Amino acid sequence: MRWRKSKPASRSSDLTAFIDEGSEIEGKYTFKGTVMLNGKFSGEIVTSDSLIIGEKGSVNASVRAGVVLINGEVIGNVFATERVELRGAARVYGDVEAPVIVVEEGVLFEGHFKNTKGRPADVPSADRDGISR
Repeated sequence: MRWRKSKPASRSSDLTAFIDEGSEIEGKYTFKGTVMLNGKFSGEIVTSDSLIIGEKGSVNASVRAGVVLINGEVIGNVFATERVELRGAARVYGDVEAPVIVVEEGVLFEGHFKNTKGRPADVPSADRDGISR
């Protein structure tokens, strides 16, 4: 009989932490890896990795992350260096800024989207729109 060594699970989909719907957290939360939040959070969330806000998740915070996937409620601005996805019955009240923004049908959104992809950072706005001020 031959034994095969099983492959380890992909690191990109592994959860670092899971905050369940019975939890209420207040303050500044920083982490590495992927966190799924189904509880209540208020304050500030900062990571260079991934945040998943589940259907039962309720966030009243400024969010800065690499990737943000929203299925629940967010009251506050969301900034991502890679992408933001508003999925299913997501409810977002605030501005969203990312190079890639995906919005599924059925999402409730009140705010502004700002696509940060391909913007020259060092060109003044007067030069970009051709109007000198």
